[in-house]
Amino acid sequence: MTRQDLFENIQQKKSFLCIGLDTDIKKIPPYLLSCQDPIFEFNKQIIDATKDLCVAYKINSAFYEAMGVKGWESMVRTFNYIPENIFTIADAKRGDIGNTSSKYAQAFFDPESSGFNFDAITAAPYMGEDSITPFLEYKNKWVILLALTSNKGAADFQMNPEIKTLNEEFLYQKVIKGSMQWGNADNMMYVIGATHRELFLNIRTLLPNHFLLVPGIGAQGGTLKDVAENGLNKQCGLLVNVSRSIIYASQQKNFGQMARMEAETIASEMKGYLSY
Repeated sequence: MTRQDLFENIQQKKSFLCIGLDTDIKKIPPYLLSCQDPIFEFNKQIIDATKDLCVAYKINSAFYEAMGVKGWESMVRTFNYIPENIFTIADAKRGDIGNTSSKYAQAFFDPESSGFNFDAITAAPYMGEDSITPFLEYKNKWVILLALTSNKGAADFQMNPEIKTLNEEFLYQKVIKGSMQWGNADNMMYVIGATHRELFLNIRTLLPNHFLLVPGIGAQGGTLKDVAENGLNKQCGLLVNVSRSIIYASQQKNFGQMARMEAETIASEMKGYLSY
């Protein structure tokens, strides 16, 4: 999917909501456990209930890989069930030496090889350019690079003042500036946590045209208002990810309905921040 396609979807739905399918079999409604594929049945109902309210789904591969072959099969069924006009993210956080990254790219971007045809994959920048460029060789595919994450551990390296560069930049700033040479605003996005409210304006200055994938709204302390007011650009430029508060809105048989209500609340607030 191209950047223009994504922007047009945002304009049409007046939403920049990404729903994270971090589906834990221990947290789904118990009555689903008798289904042949409980994870897929849960995801199917979440997708049916929310597909008109979001522009992206993010599948966190760890929740599926942890279940072995059955989990992988659930991930395949879930991916295939997502409508083609919705942006799909493999939240796999890959990144390795070049020939290994080439295989990761094949696994998530090459449908003839793996069955998957995701639009984007999350990746770690630590191993440098040759660990990322194999993903960028696929036309209309995206790398979403971990830059400034929303978790507590972001302070260990990304914002540690003891490892600032000679230019007094934090590591995350060095990552953004350096990696901008690897791709462009049409094939690279960045993960920026909503918990870093005070830094959003500076980051948007560094990345005026790129899309940002923003986790950390709600339980982690970030607010949609802060992210929207400081992060929107002329083509929106934001995908705000919400997972647990939507998909686990209820443990009862009405979980799809409750997930929709939660997604509607967020999408309604997003609509108020968009001028198109």
